[in-house]
Amino acid sequence: MKTIVITGGTDGIGRGLAEHCLDDGYDVLVVGRSEAKGEAFASLSEHAHFLPADLSLIEANRRVIGQIAERFPKIDVLVLGARYHRSARTVTGDGIESNFALFYLSRFLFSHGLAGPLRRAEHPVVLNFGGAGLTTPIRWDDLQLEHGYHGVSAMGHAGRLNDLLAVDFLDRHADTDIRYVINLPGVVVTSFAGEYEHSPVTASQVEELRVVGKPVSQAVAEILPFLRPGGDRLTAVREGRRLALEPSAWDATEARRLHDLTQAVLAEHDHRTVRRQL
Repeated sequence: MKTIVITGGTDGIGRGLAEHCLDDGYDVLVVGRSEAKGEAFASLSEHAHFLPADLSLIEANRRVIGQIAERFPKIDVLVLGARYHRSARTVTGDGIESNFALFYLSRFLFSHGLAGPLRRAEHPVVLNFGGAGLTTPIRWDDLQLEHGYHGVSAMGHAGRLNDLLAVDFLDRHADTDIRYVINLPGVVVTSFAGEYEHSPVTASQVEELRVVGKPVSQAVAEILPFLRPGGDRLTAVREGRRLALEPSAWDATEARRLHDLTQAVLAEHDHRTVRRQL
């Protein structure tokens, strides 16, 4: 039996994909914050599983990754979908900007942390709901957006970081058959998880999107063909269409630079943790 792990799988596209794969005969594990939604999914079948976690926190990611690797030594599909819009800049308990922590850093940890179980699958694939070739400029001197924060721009910036994560991940795991799919689904009618009270304009726009957005079932159908065996190691998809990989948007040098900066953030977190424990 194949196994799929989905972060952000208790709601929206993640939940839709989870239910589809459950019907298709997969073991499905979803990770999310809402225990009520997670347990509701787990009650659907003996092959439906749930792990609660706040993936904006580094140690929560590490804990869950360890639990998943122990429980499922082979993972066929890893879906990275957890994200949460904040109209005002917020830092996590780790002191890290929330979008950077949840929308990027968690996906970095899951990608590399579950590479072992992915290697053991016959046709492994990572699906990351990231930027898919967005041209948002990277703020190298301000990755955590301490200056000029804007909620919508912060989401786009994190999506751009995920594109580079895919490039660097495949470079570091070049000896495997793991494929990486970056997908931008477009406007989908989901719960639009987030806090919008600090931006009435954004809140109003979200209400409009609830009317014009595509259904979750359509978004799921658009990405399924790219999860099947075969295809390029790196694939960018936007609303069901494969994109050309423009060199400027998928630069290996920038991807390595981001990897090194991310490792520095993790090292600083670990250093602070050790100091608190002394």
